Amino acid sequence: MSYIEQVNKEAVPAHVAIIMDGNGRWAQLRGLPRCEGHQAGAATVHRLVEDALSLGIRYLTLYTFSTENWSRPQEEVAALMALLFDSIEEELFVKNNVSFRIIGDLAKLPDNVRERLQQCERNTADNDAMTLVLALSYSSKWEITEAVRSIAQKVKSGDVELDDVNDELISSSLTTSFMPDPDLLIRTGKEQRLSNFLLWQCAYSEFYFTEVLWPDFDKNELCKAVCDYQKRQRRYGKTGEQVVAK
Repeated sequence: MSYIEQVNKEAVPAHVAIIMDGNGRWAQLRGLPRCEGHQAGAATVHRLVEDALSLGIRYLTLYTFSTENWSRPQEEVAALMALLFDSIEEELFVKNNVSFRIIGDLAKLPDNVRERLQQCERNTADNDAMTLVLALSYSSKWEITEAVRSIAQKVKSGDVELDDVNDELISSSLTTSFMPDPDLLIRTGKEQRLSNFLLWQCAYSEFYFTEVLWPDFDKNELCKAVCDYQKRQRRYGKTGEQVVAK
């Protein structure tokens, strides 16, 4: 029996975040240039949007390009930006009633890429079957720093009292304030670290690591991760007995 058949549709995580790792290694194993690995990874994203939607996932956040990725060879960065521009298929979101959002330091993106992404955001804003979020030029430390600066300015101007600074205010000041925190975080490609991704938001997320390289990640692998998630008991600091009693 495939994992697709084993998923309990009544207990699917509302928000799945994925660190898409392994494009370069996938290409290297096949004797291909890294850019072809990224192209294969982009195709996986297109498939996964419909796969996640079919399971009933409400939010899908993909770590697409980190702040640290700007330090990669200039040729690779340029190729990634060109691929990003070419791979945004607005029709995919429209036909599936999926809204598209981007988070990150967008000022660093090339103008044509940023404008194309923002246009897709505007044109899909009313779609409500699922929200696809791309984290671009993103790092969690950058995001938290920006939130702290914003709150500090409000305290300085008297709009916010110091005693009002709490978890809720910080969460509402983050770029992810429009969606719930991830229930499940998946990382492909064998590595087992967060790599500066959603550090605040993943405080109580369930983690799932797989050796499968991102271009090979398919619906069955997604369902395998969801099935693993569904076997876990989320306690949020409570005892197992307290959760069962509730």
